[in-house]
Amino acid sequence: MRYIMTIIWSLLISAAVTYVLTSMAGQPFVLAEAGILAVVFMVIVFIMGDVVLKEKKN
Repeated sequence: MRYIMTIIWSLLISAAVTYVLTSMAGQPFVLAEAGILAVVFMVIVFIMGDVVLKEKKN
């Protein structure tokens, strides 16, 4: 379930960030760029969640 929610939030946040940045620059909004950014977000979150922030077991 956490992977599904990560994918959904990554898509929503990256679309919002891409829309704001492209509208500020006066460029057209391209959904493919938002998808690329979402993939980058997902990879970073998956690595952080599974490797970096993993709890140590005693």
